Amino acid sequence: MPHGTAVAPARDERRLQILAAAGRLFSERGYSAVSTTEIAEEAGVARGLLNHYFGTKRGLYIEVVREMLRMRPAQEVPEYVNGATPHERLSLSIDRWLEMVSRNRESWLAAVGAEGLGRDPEIEAVLDEAREQATANIIETLGLGPAADAPPELHAVLRAYGGMAEAATREWLERDRWTREQLAAFLKAALPSLVGDAYEAIPKQT
Repeated sequence: MPHGTAVAPARDERRLQILAAAGRLFSERGYSAVSTTEIAEEAGVARGLLNHYFGTKRGLYIEVVREMLRMRPAQEVPEYVNGATPHERLSLSIDRWLEMVSRNRESWLAAVGAEGLGRDPEIEAVLDEAREQATANIIETLGLGPAADAPPELHAVLRAYGGMAEAATREWLERDRWTREQLAAFLKAALPSLVGDAYEAIPKQT
């Protein structure tokens, strides 16, 4: 077996160990309060490996955010089941979203600019990609057809809903102005109104 193919899996495993350890620490304490030394100890690797794989603490954090958003259950379109309605599929998607942000509270808050790096251009690019994917998923979840065929006005409405959902989630996580149950009820009620009356009231492009 060639030497390169023998060591690649181990390298990939160490990289995943570092990402998992950093994700846990960032979620528990936030970006600013965690050092690279602590991350290396948590991952059980030499500190130099962090620099080898990610360059800097900032580079590592960007990859943690990317993995958090890429792998979250909310990114998946719920499978159709017998008798499932678009409302039930939407409800499941929102519950998955709230579970993801609950498990990754500090990392998510830092990513959306509440703390840590603030409005970092690379973080913004990662978030924008995830927001576009979430918009496409909502279109499919609601049974509104392939996202690529949806009109631009619908994409804009759903991006606006996503921004509102992020702001509403921060009201829960940061300010404790409502419970998770209340937030879920609000998000589940708001979206049908936006893609119904509000969307229909928008003059369409010709």
